[in-house]
Parts: sequence; C-alpha cells; structure tokens
Amino acid sequence: MTLDSPLTDVRKIDTKHKEALKRLGLKTVRDLLFYFPVKYEDFSTITPINKMVIGKKNTIQGVIKEIKNSTTRRKNMVITNAMLEDDTGALPIVWFRQPYLESFLKTGTYVTLTGTIEHGYNGLQMTSPAYEKYKEESIHSGRIVPVYSETANITSKWLRFFLKPLLKHAKECPEFIPKSIIDSYALIPLDLALNEIHFPSSKKELGKARKRLAFQEMFLLQIAHLFKRARFQKERATAIPFDEELIRDFVTTLPFTLTDDQKKTAWQIFKDIEKDEPMNRLLEGDVGSGKTVVAALALFLTSKRSLQSLVLAPTEILAMQHFNSLKKLFRKSPIELALYTRTQHHTKDGETTEEELIEKLAGGHIDVAVGTHTLLKQEVSGKNIGLVIVDEQHRFGVKQRAELKKSSTSKTKPHFLSMTATPIPRTLALALYGDLDISIIKEMPKNRKTVQTQLVSPYDREKMYDFIKEKIDQGEQAFVVCPLIEESDTLGVKSVTEEYKKLNTHVFPDVSIDLLHGKLKKDEKESVMQRFMAKKTSILVSTSVIEVGIDVPNATIMMIEGAERFGLSQLHQFRGRVGRGDKQSYCFLFSESPSNTSFERLKTLESVHSGFELSEKDLEMRGPGEVYGVRQSGLPDLKMASLSDATLIAETREAASTIIKESASLKKFPALKRELNSFEKTVHFE
Repeated sequence: MTLDSPLTDVRKIDTKHKEALKRLGLKTVRDLLFYFPVKYEDFSTITPINKMVIGKKNTIQGVIKEIKNSTTRRKNMVITNAMLEDDTGALPIVWFRQPYLESFLKTGTYVTLTGTIEHGYNGLQMTSPAYEKYKEESIHSGRIVPVYSETANITSKWLRFFLKPLLKHAKECPEFIPKSIIDSYALIPLDLALNEIHFPSSKKELGKARKRLAFQEMFLLQIAHLFKRARFQKERATAIPFDEELIRDFVTTLPFTLTDDQKKTAWQIFKDIEKDEPMNRLLEGDVGSGKTVVAALALFLTSKRSLQSLVLAPTEILAMQHFNSLKKLFRKSPIELALYTRTQHHTKDGETTEEELIEKLAGGHIDVAVGTHTLLKQEVSGKNIGLVIVDEQHRFGVKQRAELKKSSTSKTKPHFLSMTATPIPRTLALALYGDLDISIIKEMPKNRKTVQTQLVSPYDREKMYDFIKEKIDQGEQAFVVCPLIEESDTLGVKSVTEEYKKLNTHVFPDVSIDLLHGKLKKDEKESVMQRFMAKKTSILVSTSVIEVGIDVPNATIMMIEGAERFGLSQLHQFRGRVGRGDKQSYCFLFSESPSNTSFERLKTLESVHSGFELSEKDLEMRGPGEVYGVRQSGLPDLKMASLSDATLIAETREAASTIIKESASLKKFPALKRELNSFEKTVHFE
C-alpha cells in the first residue's frame, strides 16, 4: 500500500460509495490524507450525568447497565433502549432502527456517548447519540471530532472510520519544506500535522497542525511565483533608456495635468524598461484613475527607440476603447497606431484590410498595435516588439495568457505590463501576482466628479423610476444590472429577461431598451454594446458582464437590482461604468429584503468612493475567493491557507525569498523542486 494506491484497493467498497468518493475528488490514499475537515465538534469534555445541560450536546462516559430491543406495532420499527450509569447517576438512552446495538453494546460495556439531552416519555433521555466503546481509541466521541464536507452516501462518520487506519501512511508524505525553514518558523513535521488535523489530541495541537499545513500551501505558492520570476529575469530584453526631454514634451501635449500617483508609477515603469532584463509589472488603479495615460507614456518612449508595442484587451469593445483613447492621447505625436481584432482593422487614418495591417506590423511600420488575443496569432508578428501591455489579464484564457509573453520574434523578450481596475490589497496581490512588481494608482484626477450613490428603499422605487425617465428624456443613458436569481441560471438569462420585460412593458414602455446576458454569442454581445455606445438604445439591462472596462461617457445612471447579492468591490466596478463624462452621474442600489448586515454594507457605498478602501472591507466581510474571483487567477484551491492572512503571506514570502536566494534553481532542494513541478501542473500563472 502506497500514497498513490487507489482507495478501492484499501478495502472493499460498494458501488455507491465508489461513486460518492469520486464526486468528492477522492481517488488515492494521498487524496484522502489531504481531504481536510471543514470544522470540528469539541466533545473532549466529559460531563457527569448529574451536570448535563438539557437541549445541548453532552459527552458522557459510563457502563451499560441494561440494553434491550423492542419493536413498535404500527411501523414495525426497532427501538433500542439502554441505561447508562456513571458515579453520579443513571440516564436512559434511546436509538432507532439500529438493532445490532443490543449485541454490540452488551450489558457491562464501558462506552462514551455524545448526544443531546431532551425530555422523553419517562423523563430526561439521550436520543440517538454517537457511541464508542470506552477502551477503544475514540474517533467519533469523547474528543475533538472532525466534520468533513459530505455528499450522498458519504458521511463524516464513514470518512473518519475509513481514514483512521490510513494515517500510518502520513509518514510517507515527502517533507519538502527545507529544514532551515521548518526550524525558523517552528513548524511541526508534516506527518504529525496530518494526524492532528484529522484527529486532534487537543486544541493547541490542532492549532499547530493548521499553522503547518497553511504555511506549506502558501510557501509553495510563493516559491512558484519567485521561481518563475527568477527564470524570467534570466531572459534578456532591449533596454529602453529614459529621455526626460522627450517625455516632458509629450506630457505638455496632454489636455490635463498628471496626478502624483501617475507620475510615480510612470517613473517605476521607466526605471524597469531601461534595464536589459524584461519588466514584469502589474499596474493597479481604481476605475477612472488614469492607467491608460501611464501606459501611453511607456508606449511613447518605446516607440522613440524604434521598438513596437502591443496593447491587448479581453474583448473587441475594450480594444476599440483603448485604440480611441490612445488616438486622442497621441493626436500631436507622429506615432503609427493600429487596431487589430477579429472584425476590426484600422490605422489612425481609418479602416484598412487585414492583409495590409499584418504587412505593416511585420515591416515595423506600426508603432503601437491595439487588439484582442488575435494579435497573438502565428501569422501576426511584429518586427521588433519591445513592450506588451495587457488589460485585465485574468479575463484571458489560460492558453492565451501563456502566449502573452511569447509575443516577439526576436531573441529578446518584450517588457511586460499588466493592468487591472480591480483594487487589490498589497498583501493579497503578493499571493495572486507574486511574480510581478506592483505599482498602484490611488489618487483620482482632480476634475472627476464623484458618482452620487444611494440605497433606495422599496417605497421610493417609483420616484426613482421617474428620475431615471427624466434623465433619459434629456438624452442620457442608463445601465440596469441584475443578479442571478437561480443557481441553475448561471448565464443570467432568466433574471435579465424578466427585468427587461418589466421595464419594457410597465415602467418605460416608450424607451428603447436592450438586454445583455451570458447566453448571447460573442458577436451578439458586441452588437448590443455597439448599439448602446452609438446611443441607439437608452437603457441596457445586463448581468455582471458589464463589470469591467466598458466606457460610455453618455451613460450617467447605474441601477443595480438585488444589490445585496453583490460584494462591495463588484458594486464599485459597476458604479465605475458611469461618471465617465462631464455630467453628474448616479448609482442607485435596490435591495428588496436586506439583512442588517447587508444594509450596513450597502450604506458604505454611499460615503466611500475609494476602490481600495472598499476592497479592504470586502475582503474582511466576504473573503478573497468571492471578491477577486481567485479561480480566474489560476490559483489552486487553498485548503488551509487564507488569502486574507497578511502575516502568513508575509512570512511565507520571506521564507521563499530566503530559499530562492540560496538556490535560484532549487538544485540544493530536490524534494522542494519535485513538489514544485507537481504543483505547477495544477496552476496557471501566465
């Protein structure tokens, strides 16, 4: 028997249990050892019978003084009645439909029982308690008992019984964390941690096990980031020297003044790209903070060194927005700009053919090419690409992300800048994007108007509809966002369709309304958005697909139904879709039945307009998985480590840095290298 032995080889398992294990993702002994409890019930305190608390779970120990089965006349159901006695008294015990207990827990047997004390026909009794013989090692009662995520036919009790004898194989799990790190951070051995996490001997030892296993997960994640970073730094890039006069001349052509944060982050990028190793940086900035301008500065400097740049967006609409924004920013510069998507082929002078654009790009006649992942096609190649900028990288597919850094045909690698409008606390960013340097724009441009946000009571709904109609009559536009109303409606078709019908038929019958949901094909989505951007429709009813990046300056109203179903960060992203022009914009939050907690949470949006401040609050309330769509980032499911544990992230980052400094190739740590190789097959950090 080994760690990789199938669970079906461990003991005979019937078909229904085999299928249930499969549903839980449990195939091997190793899988089961690392299938951790979701919670614990502490039955370690033994209560004397005369001190029991009625209505609560109690753990008692004693001897079975009598036990007997009887059968009810009506339902023909077997009832087992027993009497348990300890030094302080006796207590009736009742079990239903377990006739074998009469012979298993015979008179004179010492047992530990855990169950609820309640009033029966003849006074107090314990009904259907968990039981174990006192002289056996306790795994179901009389101790801290693990509770697992269950499925049909697999209970926590079954898992405990099945798992206990397999824990002897915990010693076979390789100890891949270097001894120096184990000693420095006072970590217990892995085999002991696995034993204690499943069957804790005390709360203190359980705490040590949790610490060890959480550290192990986050340490491996940080090693993966830093190992990848070390490999990336071995690559060569074309250095792009900073030219203060060139940049100053370009900045004077801009129709606004740069904020201090824009200047600071631009300087960080300039310092990166003047080196001959590739930049690998993340630019974080709140909605409307001016990330595109910072990117434009880097693009401008790159073009002046006779190098080309690529700017990639996840959708055609976002690519077109970037193209139009850059065209305005470069209006006084002789930079050759192009747009290349599946359906759009433009230079700054107008539409062109796909063939001509590919030829110009290959010949080095395009300085900046903006597009979607189609820019990464094999037949599309630049002559000398020095910089790649990717907007909302997590929205690209895994294969597309893998291609992003292979976008140059030359021997050197391009410098790489990733941008996101999702504000992420720095400690969490180290876990999500640990291989990147991070720049943050928190400061907003001085002339940007704050979006007025209001939590609307159900009684004021009609009044708000009147206000929205008034704005639409003035030529302005509105977004209406709907939550998913059924778990099965993952694409939001039902919620959007019902809202669309209500608004179209009863609320705004004379207003042009369109709808957008996940079931529409890509071309249909693009068409709906194009109509809205061209002001052919006044109201767009949508699911959360409009969360990031869509820029419609004429849209001044964001109306969010079921606001309590969204997190603060996501609501803030929705709010960022309006307020893009010079008119006052509004965000209305509708919630039919908010709890006190969600009411307070939503009220926060009325006064807090910083995405970074809201992201911190959201992280506290909802956890990183929901807030940041961790699954999209390529991260594995973390079983013990928390992405909101700043201390753990900092400690494991420090530990991983120590190891990488000692051996960047991990040659000195073969066990860690093997574990990393296995780990990298399960994650996608590209």
